[in-house]
Amino acid sequence: ILELWLQTHFILNGFAELGDLRPVLFVPFLLMFIVALLANSLLVYVVVSQRSLHQPMSILIAGMACVDLCLPVFFVPKMLLSFLFDWKGISLIGCLVQMHFIHFFGAFQSTILLWMALDRYFAICTPLHYHELMALQRFLKFIVPLVVRNMLLISLFVSLAGKLSFCRNVMNHCFCEHMALVELACGSTAINNHVGLLTVFLIPVFDFLFIAASYILIISTMLRSSSTSVKALHTCITHAMVITVSLAVALIALLSYRIKNELPAAVRVFFSTMYLLFPSCFNPIIYGIRTTEIRQHMLTTLTIMWLYIKPCGLIQLKNTLSIPKRC
Repeated sequence: ILELWLQTHFILNGFAELGDLRPVLFVPFLLMFIVALLANSLLVYVVVSQRSLHQPMSILIAGMACVDLCLPVFFVPKMLLSFLFDWKGISLIGCLVQMHFIHFFGAFQSTILLWMALDRYFAICTPLHYHELMALQRFLKFIVPLVVRNMLLISLFVSLAGKLSFCRNVMNHCFCEHMALVELACGSTAINNHVGLLTVFLIPVFDFLFIAASYILIISTMLRSSSTSVKALHTCITHAMVITVSLAVALIALLSYRIKNELPAAVRVFFSTMYLLFPSCFNPIIYGIRTTEIRQHMLTTLTIMWLYIKPCGLIQLKNTLSIPKRC
């Protein structure tokens, strides 16, 4: 019975080194979760509701916001309950489902950045053919292969992880990360390691190399052009820096479980968590608020919401205090 229980139930014991201070993590992660939900929900609403924003880049930004909105939902609530109430248990099925959706949506963080780089490349390097190239029928040839790639690779390594036999059930992580689960297995896990590494290089690394090549071409084109906009150049450089930092953190998180290193367990868990949660909080700022048209519509929407809520609050307060309302 104990062996069967070890095979089907796991304990997520991330940040155990903090001991009694572990519940303190509830506050910062809750704040980041709320920011991610509110910022990305507002961004999606603004792009969907404003017809003037139904342009390729704005739609891609909204797609990224959808990914950043969905991704934390699959692991942050469970993590918060673990911090606050010490609820650490998870079944094998629940672990595999969580792993699949975390890695699936996480993969699209870099894939959408690739599509955004393509959009900028077509807009700056081939402006006369931009609308033709970005038409949905033409752009599907860039969308479908990458979607199929992500689905196949993620499904493959998750299904392989589900077939393992496990000798231990205490996972030093806050959610079901692929290699954190594989480390608990008995016997050889070479195929899991190889498929995991293949996925790392075929999704985030491949996407980054493609993005880097696109931005090199974009920046070289802008520098050669006499009509180069300083603002456009600054935007491209900013995006390139953000992508580089994001990939560096992602690679540290993904490779720290596959390559022998001296990183403390808490540091590995921190990087693994932040490479998923950090973009969800800051992508709306980098790709949303910094875009003039989106920023203006977001401010307008917030102003309307405030004007709608404020009078209701004043009327309720006046009714509570029995103060006659005035025009």
